Amino acid sequence: MMQSSPERSVPSLYNQAESGILRGMNIRVTSISVLVMSVALVAGAFYTEPSARAIGVAREVLNPFLEWYYVVLVAFLLFFMAWLGTGRYKNVRLGRDDERPEFTFFSWIAMLFAAGTGVGILFWSVAQPILQFQDNPFVDSGMTPEAATVAMRLTYFHWGLNGWAIFSFVALVLGYFAFRHDLPLTIRSALFPFLGERIRGGWGDTVDVLAVFGTVFGIATTLGLGVQQMNAGLGAVFGWEVSLRLQLVVTAVIMTVATLSVVSGMQKGVRLLSEFNVWLSVVVVIFLLLFGPTQYLIGLTVEATGDYLQNLLALTFHTNVTRGSDWQAEWTVFFWGWWLAWSPFVGMFIARVSRGRTFREFVMGVLLVPTAITIVWIGLLGGTALHHELFGEGGIVDAVAVDEAVALFVTVQAMDLGNLTLLAVGALVVLIATYLVTSANAGTLVINTILAGGDSDPPTAHRILWGVVLALLTAVLLVAGGLETLQSAVIMAALPFSLVIMVMIAGLLRALGAERFAARRGRRREAPHEPWIGTDDAGQPREEAVEVEATVESPEQK
Repeated sequence: MMQSSPERSVPSLYNQAESGILRGMNIRVTSISVLVMSVALVAGAFYTEPSARAIGVAREVLNPFLEWYYVVLVAFLLFFMAWLGTGRYKNVRLGRDDERPEFTFFSWIAMLFAAGTGVGILFWSVAQPILQFQDNPFVDSGMTPEAATVAMRLTYFHWGLNGWAIFSFVALVLGYFAFRHDLPLTIRSALFPFLGERIRGGWGDTVDVLAVFGTVFGIATTLGLGVQQMNAGLGAVFGWEVSLRLQLVVTAVIMTVATLSVVSGMQKGVRLLSEFNVWLSVVVVIFLLLFGPTQYLIGLTVEATGDYLQNLLALTFHTNVTRGSDWQAEWTVFFWGWWLAWSPFVGMFIARVSRGRTFREFVMGVLLVPTAITIVWIGLLGGTALHHELFGEGGIVDAVAVDEAVALFVTVQAMDLGNLTLLAVGALVVLIATYLVTSANAGTLVINTILAGGDSDPPTAHRILWGVVLALLTAVLLVAGGLETLQSAVIMAALPFSLVIMVMIAGLLRALGAERFAARRGRRREAPHEPWIGTDDAGQPREEAVEVEATVESPEQK
């Protein structure tokens, strides 16, 4: 049984204003974040074309670097998380040694999946397999049965273990320092092993600002994708045309509902919506199995899963350097940038709902369960579209070539289910809407938690303010150029935070050096040293080691 570190005189929150309009918020982080977002909004609203062009040029310049940099970083995180979940520290708990999880396993999985990839996977579960089916660098020719299997493999790769390794790492670090070392639940707490209480200063502010920056653009990108898809769904149900005006109206409605929902808090708002999303998703899955090409869907999902696992190592380190195409930049760089940009938001959200779980429980739950759900979901939806192209009348490829947002609804309509088609499309529209609301209200709450110095119950006025900011930024990105601009923006927003992640890795490793563990049967005799814990009277980190009792019981002693 491991023990918590000795109590330290660390303030519960960071630099909160005691009065005025910023009451309860970190003055410097909030002011800088508002300024940065204001500049982004003004540039996007009044200088739309130059802004879109500048984002595109920046992406083109950075692509050769990001094609290997993101690959190396994500590969390391995957293996690092596997080690944390199975290695010497697997029994370390996110909290006190005697703590138990706050939420049931079902509620926990529902919340982390809904906030994590719900919107994105609805958009890409059909669009990506169909686009990869047409052409990818791993097949000689597209539109063949072999290309269909490879398309599923690549889609699983971009939505599977590697991406969830990013989310789970950020979540584990935040949960570890917040619940085991009693530090505020904010990104800067990961720097405590190096800076001590100096994280209250400029370095800590910088890290939190970068986290807010990445989070805001990550959420705005996903909301933009979801709104475009909602537009397509509403067109399928009511016959409305796809238009920017309708997308802006949908954005306003979704963010209004999300902002009102976030005021109700974690237990009521996010949990109930997340559980509803899961049950409605189950209904959709059963519907596809009953009315779709059942045998083909099961067979393709099983075969593509094996193909994905067999090629996982090669794909993880693939940089496309010898093929001379834009595939790596258009797909892997975009998706790794999307996961990285979302990681402060999803990581903090997952950390909040994961208190009391051990590293082993956490890693196995966050890595494996969402990946398994993703495989089934993409296998059924993407498989239905591929079956229609290979053995049916086709037409989905042509529709997706015009607009990726219509992929999901064109696939359902191609199933030719009569009156059930409208019911299925309506259910999907509701599912997209609830996933959008879940992601938006959870994201708004996380942004405000960072700005409030780790306060899990930030002021209501600021929750409303940042709900408005997210709505405006989403609208600006939609106006600035749609999908391409959204993709470029999220890639650029992720780069600064990727540097923070490397510092977080070092901080976690240093902190774990003080944890007790049973590397082998018997007793560990040497007390671990924890030089980073505690501060002296001047508020600086202590240089001397703080000795922690390190006896570990053997199985016989237990």
